[in-house]
Amino acid sequence: MTKIIGLGNALVDIIVFIDEDELLDKLELPKGSMQLVDIEKSSKIREACEHLPSSFASGGSAANTIYGLAKLGVETSFVGKIGKDDYGRIFKEDLEKSNIKPVLLSSNTHSGRAVALISPDRERTFATHLGAAIELDADELQLHHFTGHDIFHIEGYIVQNNELLEKAVKLAKENGMDVSLDLASYNVVEDNLEFLRYIVKKYVDIVFANEEESKSFTGKEPVEALNELAEFCRIAVVKIGKEGSLVKSGEDFFQIDAIKVKLVDTNGAGDIYAAGFLYGLSRGWTLDKCGKAGAILAGKLIEISGARLDETGWEKAMKLIVSI
Repeated sequence: MTKIIGLGNALVDIIVFIDEDELLDKLELPKGSMQLVDIEKSSKIREACEHLPSSFASGGSAANTIYGLAKLGVETSFVGKIGKDDYGRIFKEDLEKSNIKPVLLSSNTHSGRAVALISPDRERTFATHLGAAIELDADELQLHHFTGHDIFHIEGYIVQNNELLEKAVKLAKENGMDVSLDLASYNVVEDNLEFLRYIVKKYVDIVFANEEESKSFTGKEPVEALNELAEFCRIAVVKIGKEGSLVKSGEDFFQIDAIKVKLVDTNGAGDIYAAGFLYGLSRGWTLDKCGKAGAILAGKLIEISGARLDETGWEKAMKLIVSI
């Protein structure tokens, strides 16, 4: 049985449904934006939303992918850093409840949290305090954290700590693991291009990128970008929104159609696509079938608001995946 471990920013997602957009103006949060805020601003936002319905869940790109894999029945673990506070407790308990083994280091800094304010029209505005999440240090990673796993999945946001990323992929390779990297954000790719190209070429087996990220990495449009990415690693995946996704490994090329859905919210779609794809790999499926599993999960997720499918969504998705 394939075991998969992820590493990323450990963030608690706080989903808040607001009554009116005037609250965003009062909090000085441009509607639809993603803002990095300090702990004081984060606390101020939470106080202003105390009377509104909210929910909590472990979040962050890699954690979302690992959560999806766990829901699919894969044995999983997650490495991250949390504070010694209620948000850290929430993050850890949510992992455990989801059958994900927590490998969590602790800090005296506040745990990372991302407040997602959902407007009446379902547009999402984010205020993110990274806190302890970005304090994970290369020296804290040990070989035994990776022992017993077969695939290591890491989010591109970690590249901003070059030493941590390289230590993590080295340890994974020392354990004989395949390394999966989601490039995560085009601006992160642009800011760290030379180092990322080095890491992908030397250590990475599977790369996930969307259209903008692949262009930042290669300077090329999707098909040409895919071809170049496939020269860097064993499996390259480029997601092209409603046009679906492109997959290449060696001389094998596949174009995977997106499933027909009504678009509500794309948040988390790339993360759960990776979960579906890696699930397929863990089962020994062909690459086109892996891509179809990813497309099904991403399609079902964008039909709802939020970065996680509910139980009904999972039931529908699994029926489609079984029929591939």
